[in-house]
Amino acid sequence: MIPIKAQGHPCFDESAHHRVGRMHIPVAPACNIKCRYCYREIGGSDNRPGVAYKILKPLEALEAVRSVVATDETIKVIGVAGPGDALANDATFSSLALIHKEFPHLKKCISTNGLRLAECVDDLVRVGVSTISVTVNAVKPSVGREFYRKVRLNGRNYFENAFDVLSARQLMGLEAAVSEGLIVKVNTVLVPELNGNHIEDIARTLKTLGVSLMNIMPLKPLGDMSGYRAPTCLELEEARYYAEKHVEQFRACKQCRADAVGIPGLATHPGHDNGAKGAGERRTLTDIFTGVPLYH
Repeated sequence: MIPIKAQGHPCFDESAHHRVGRMHIPVAPACNIKCRYCYREIGGSDNRPGVAYKILKPLEALEAVRSVVATDETIKVIGVAGPGDALANDATFSSLALIHKEFPHLKKCISTNGLRLAECVDDLVRVGVSTISVTVNAVKPSVGREFYRKVRLNGRNYFENAFDVLSARQLMGLEAAVSEGLIVKVNTVLVPELNGNHIEDIARTLKTLGVSLMNIMPLKPLGDMSGYRAPTCLELEEARYYAEKHVEQFRACKQCRADAVGIPGLATHPGHDNGAKGAGERRTLTDIFTGVPLYH
């Protein structure tokens, strides 16, 4: 059952996926870890996480929200989903504080790797965040160490023990977020050769921490993992089947850009979502600031 705070959020509530819009504000370019499958791109055109046409400053983000909600009555959620990590950027908090003050009725959410989650929970609540997504790809060191090249924490770089540092803080952050009343969804990137047999272990751990929802996503072979294959539909559904024994599964994720705008379930073109009022309207924030769509 979807918690009340998450009802109507198209990335948590599948019944809202085709009728409620969300707006990602690209205010978080920096990241404090290096995932082997990640390839961030500013100015890129790919329709995937880690990509945005440009980075907005907090006041620009506020103006963008004003512009969008004035013409699109479906937008009910404002999120920070990169293109880096939301909690590695002070602009995340500055932007959401401005937006929450002017639009307290809109849901606020962020996505994060969880490295700084425990220490940021109070600040997230202060700026109106009620739902968060945390990427957890493993709980077992022998598996997790295959996913991460580096973690940077408090001015220090961790390499060989990057996963150990990250995982301990992820679990601590998940527990703190749940205890504070935040609704937590965990995103897990399925790489069949690495964590294909480990998904149920992750789900079992999440259940003990009180996580509400799990979203198992297929690998997009990029970066250091460009040589790995994406899971088949059967492998993806099998992973969800076993994970669902422990944690409810979200099956509608579109793996969106960091500047996506609109109803995710109505997306009809790479990089664009159908907007609210105009049937077939397609856009990202690029259209708002340049007047030139990213795709022609």
